[in-house]
Amino acid sequence: MINEQLINPKSIVVVGGTDNIHAPGGKVLKNLIDGNFAGDLYVVNLKQDEVQGVKSYHSPEDLPQVDLAIIAVAAKYCVPTVEVLTKQKNTKAFIILSAGFSEESEEGAELEHQIVKLINDVNGSLIGPNCVGFLNPNYNGVFTTPIPKLDPKGIDFVSGSGATAVFIMEAAMPKGLTFSSLYSVGNSAQTGVEEVVKYWDETYDPVTSSNVKLIYVESINKPQMLLKHASSLIRKGCKIAAIKSGNSEAGSRAASSHTGALASSDVAVDALFRKAGIVRCNGREELANVGAIFMHKELKGKNIAVITHAGGPAVMLTDALSNGGLEIPPIEGPKADALLEKCFPGTSVANPIDFLATGTAEQLGHIIDACENDFDHIDAMVVIFGSPGLFDVSEVYDVLDEKMKNCQKPIYPALPSIINAEKEISGFLAKGRINFPDEVALGNSLVKVYHTSEPAPENIAIPEIDKATIRSVIDGSENGYLKPEDVVKLLDAAGISRAGEAVVESRDAAITEAAKLGFPVVMKVVGPVHKSDVGGVVLNVKDTETVAAEFERMMQIKDTTAILIQPMLSGTELFVGAKQEGEFGHLILCGLGGIFIEVLKDVNAGLVPLTEKEAGSMIRNLKSYGIIEGARGQEGVNEDLFREIVLRVSALIHTAPEIFEMDLNPLLGTAEKVVAVDARIRIEK
Repeated sequence: MINEQLINPKSIVVVGGTDNIHAPGGKVLKNLIDGNFAGDLYVVNLKQDEVQGVKSYHSPEDLPQVDLAIIAVAAKYCVPTVEVLTKQKNTKAFIILSAGFSEESEEGAELEHQIVKLINDVNGSLIGPNCVGFLNPNYNGVFTTPIPKLDPKGIDFVSGSGATAVFIMEAAMPKGLTFSSLYSVGNSAQTGVEEVVKYWDETYDPVTSSNVKLIYVESINKPQMLLKHASSLIRKGCKIAAIKSGNSEAGSRAASSHTGALASSDVAVDALFRKAGIVRCNGREELANVGAIFMHKELKGKNIAVITHAGGPAVMLTDALSNGGLEIPPIEGPKADALLEKCFPGTSVANPIDFLATGTAEQLGHIIDACENDFDHIDAMVVIFGSPGLFDVSEVYDVLDEKMKNCQKPIYPALPSIINAEKEISGFLAKGRINFPDEVALGNSLVKVYHTSEPAPENIAIPEIDKATIRSVIDGSENGYLKPEDVVKLLDAAGISRAGEAVVESRDAAITEAAKLGFPVVMKVVGPVHKSDVGGVVLNVKDTETVAAEFERMMQIKDTTAILIQPMLSGTELFVGAKQEGEFGHLILCGLGGIFIEVLKDVNAGLVPLTEKEAGSMIRNLKSYGIIEGARGQEGVNEDLFREIVLRVSALIHTAPEIFEMDLNPLLGTAEKVVAVDARIRIEK
């Protein structure tokens, strides 16, 4: 838990504080002093009476009452220290910088467990162990540098890796980003990334709280907690971006060797972030860029005006935006002509708006005003303005600052001359502004922000299905693959359209049922899991003689118990499936079916329960969506019916979470109908 003693302590003790500022205990003490901590500050040092000018006690027993302890001693000394502080000194908050706990050995894990119990027994708060600390505007409780500019409306940041937290701040600070808090959770013994997000949500105040949250996480241990509170924060008006590392097998091994983290299924992580509305980033610079975009006015459309005095950067930015699905629409007409008259000859306002290397601050002001007031189809502006080093550009940046204050449309400054215009950019940042020195990185980050979905609603409407029948089938079944007749019951109860069929165990029954269903028919073995691999599927059977012959042959295939007969249907092969993914819950997957799922691997996924919007987005974002639409004059698939089946599979799984794995492959889709032709369901209770 996170409490007031951690957030705003009236007194702090550094256990293991030292005069050596190159050691964690010495550096964290120096940071506290340099940050002008306003409360009472103490040190525990066995040998000294004063450390860095601060009174030092030789033992925790000698301390007065203290709110927060920052501990930087060997792991084996941490347990007795915490015991004294919790039981004798009313200490309710702890930051343990020390390593040597669960990340190192079983003995360390046991020490960590003892510490958590002692702190939990007094309803205390623990950050760490094995972390760089915590900081906010009240105090600098970290042993690292740099210390960012701290502002209650700056960025809240939580990281599962201390070193990575430092590197991300180093990427963010030169851009002008400020921070409200940093949580380096280390081993997350009591408080992990998920608990921090929960705290942010439960204490959120739209007036005083930061609206921008950044996350670096290597292992999502409580995905449902993260989903609930991240989506709640975003619905309240926050913006969240995150890096989840360890998404490759090699990356997973690296994460494991570093912190003992196990990489979650990356498909599940993607689905969770989409459902929550989190912008997923792939690196430190991108996370910093997205955080910087969040600190500007909200981007509400896809039409961008690129304003520049240099052609090359404008072209590269235009490519990045256009390739990502944003628009740089033409600007033309009488108002464009009027703007052109205010600029030097040779200026182009067609978009990109190039007002030449000789363009002035006054002209930039005219251009921004026109984009704000005259060109209604423009949603945002990027201003690229550097310097060749020949003249001072402060006046340009002053105009840019003034326009950013007054314009309703977001303006993103791309000021690339970090050497030639270092002084002018520093002045711009000193006004509370943010700079994007790389216009392409800005463009790519804008694309990510624009395409990130809104979070799913708190209460999701689920299609009406026959829950009683579903529960009856599931409760009456044992673990493993369900019998075909039980699969049929579940599909019917969920309202999932399927082909007519018959399961037969004799030659005569096969002939009779095939005639009833109408030729041609498909015959499939019942029993073997991979039917095609054992010769257990025969297509386009057109007469009773072939039915009889194939029945006799197929019944000889190992593990076959019966034969399934279905009418031979045509259409585009589709796929809908489900998979249990640990603590994440169930994933619903969809794509093209048949062999395409294995060859193209063009599948999208979402977490149960799905909204109608999520299901539609999963279908429309398939690379093969053109086939579903009906490419090059081919008949397409009824997208509404396809989406309905995706939603009904989600509802079925929501009602019967014992379903471990489910495949509808293929479904056959036409413009009139979408029906399940083959289905497998495995349950694990």
